[in-house]
Amino acid sequence: MAAVPALTFIGLHYWAGSGREFQQVADLLAPDYLFLAPDLPGFGAAHEVVSSYSVASYVKEVEHVLAEKQVGRYVLVGHSMGGKIALALAARQPAGLAGVALLSPSPPGPEPLTDEDRMASMRAYGKPSEAEKTLQKITARPLPEALRQQILEDNLRSTRLAWDAWLLHGSREDLSAQMCSVCVPCTIVAGDQDDVMSPSVHGLETLPLLPVGTPLEIIGGAGHLLPYEAPEEVAQLLRSFAQGL
Repeated sequence: MAAVPALTFIGLHYWAGSGREFQQVADLLAPDYLFLAPDLPGFGAAHEVVSSYSVASYVKEVEHVLAEKQVGRYVLVGHSMGGKIALALAARQPAGLAGVALLSPSPPGPEPLTDEDRMASMRAYGKPSEAEKTLQKITARPLPEALRQQILEDNLRSTRLAWDAWLLHGSREDLSAQMCSVCVPCTIVAGDQDDVMSPSVHGLETLPLLPVGTPLEIIGGAGHLLPYEAPEEVAQLLRSFAQGL
């Protein structure tokens, strides 16, 4: 019987994405680490209706997954929207949490998104041409066609409720006051070509609220979709992070 990994990574995906964005990273970390990446409600294959699509509601869903899978010691890997959710969960100081790795995370405070951009994103819902424009904007490295189609498909199968709820409410939530309760080791990883969340946003809005000594790792030539664009670099950084816990 194969040994059960001593530590599990829990991937929380970006807005209008799905858990399958982490597949390449998971493959690179196997068999040393198990990587679970659920689809959050309203995205991917998870179209079930929840009471709300608030950050707290997503935290409850992740807690349900942890209990259902009987996860022991784990690291949260939060990407973009998933980063904000990961920090909210970490602030609850759950049993078993060993660390938090943030990939181009949504900051604890309101996202730096203008009302004009927010409304444009709302109007873009369900439109293939807009999904293509978004893909071009949020990536800097070329991707295989199969992955490009996967990203577009995830965008277009998002539910309207979840899409709008994040733009209007979730992205605006301010969790800054809760960050003093995050006491596990953290790391932030960002692409230097990220047009959505530049490294300066992380340095100014997220890093100061995390435990002293939290590093900000920069991946050159990468945009916002780090698990797709830089799976090898992300996997190596996650492996090093886990080994240091």
